[in-house]
Amino acid sequence: MQIGMIGLGRMGGNIVRRLMRHGHQCVVYDVNPASVKQLADEGAIPANDLKQFVASLELPRTVWLMLPSGAITEAAVDQMHELLQSGDILIDGGNSNFQDDVRRAQALQKKGIRYIDVGTSGGVWGLERGYCMMIGGDKQAVTELDPIFKSLAPGIGSIDKTPGRENRQSTAEEGYLYTGPAGSGHFVKMVHNGIEYGLMQAYAEGLDILKGVNQAVIPAERRYDLNLADITELWRRGSVVSSWLLDLSAIALAEDPQLSSYSGYVEDSGEGRWTIQAAIEEAVPADVLTAALYTRFRSRQEHTFAEKVLSAMRKQFGGHQEPKKP
Repeated sequence: MQIGMIGLGRMGGNIVRRLMRHGHQCVVYDVNPASVKQLADEGAIPANDLKQFVASLELPRTVWLMLPSGAITEAAVDQMHELLQSGDILIDGGNSNFQDDVRRAQALQKKGIRYIDVGTSGGVWGLERGYCMMIGGDKQAVTELDPIFKSLAPGIGSIDKTPGRENRQSTAEEGYLYTGPAGSGHFVKMVHNGIEYGLMQAYAEGLDILKGVNQAVIPAERRYDLNLADITELWRRGSVVSSWLLDLSAIALAEDPQLSSYSGYVEDSGEGRWTIQAAIEEAVPADVLTAALYTRFRSRQEHTFAEKVLSAMRKQFGGHQEPKKP
């Protein structure tokens, strides 16, 4: 199939590469000409501006936006609203607020443009591992683009079938799922990221406790000099707390046992806040997720080893670079 990609950063560029590996034709555009040239050298069709980009796509067009949420994505949606026509498909694969998706889908539908929101998880590792995708929007459009989503997804792989699902047929087992109408894909991804905050915080606090047991305030007979790189490696093997986030923590600690290159300053990308707002609207207690978000706020004032662990995990899975320690 043919698809156009706007936004060739850490994830957008690798999504294009994975699609081309699976035989799809990709038209690419980015405000950074160097990013466009790099992918053109790898086989993509380059575009110098949005008009040329749209003109290079066959009808009905499919455009995927992979841009930072907020004003940048909003401006791109508005531009595509002007340039696309009835029957075309517009995908937002970034981390937009699901309420924005509902509004956009309604506006685009008036012109006959079909809108899909894709919550995309996989970070900088997605090129090789594949991307987990939570997909909302126009159901017929999603069905038409199944070859695209199948190519991007991890596939069934070597993961055993979940007991009780023997008679169920779902693309969930391949790593992508149609979740419902516009906004539902990003809503599921939003909660996914909220859970991610809580999981990361649990690992970070646990490792901070292990590190802290070697302080002078602890009686000498109960003071242990623990090797956190080895312990995280140990927990990767047969432990009930094993996970990909733990894998990434083990990588970071193997590279830098003291995480000395991290300041402890931890950003939040928005989804954590929106998850808490949804919990408030639904009157659902979210103690762990709320505390994890507030810890990130506090990290910008004072830093602990736990926050360094959080920063290390963010860099490992998403290439996020926190501000350097002043």
